[in-house]
Amino acid sequence: MSTPIDVTQSTFKSEVVEADTPVIVDFWAQWCGPCTKLSPILDEVANELDGAVKVAKVDVDSERGLSAMFQVMSIPTVLIFHNGEMVDQFTGVQPKETILERVQNLL
Repeated sequence: MSTPIDVTQSTFKSEVVEADTPVIVDFWAQWCGPCTKLSPILDEVANELDGAVKVAKVDVDSERGLSAMFQVMSIPTVLIFHNGEMVDQFTGVQPKETILERVQNLL
């Protein structure tokens, strides 16, 4: 069973850029209503694709540098990385099936 990991500016390179698998990076905040709706969906994706995909979470309130680096203007914003490069992104809550479709071609 795979669970999302918290990522900071100091762990972003090792956990996301250098990852052996595709990584779904969720930029979120505790006070954000849509973020709390997306979180359990990403938990399901992490469980369903156990080991094939990593799900990482970036708290925009404590990691302002990362948010600025990726020009995150609204949350939730989700970036998908593969082989160290950002290959896809979306903003807002998406159904699990849509998120799975977005990463399926990377597996």
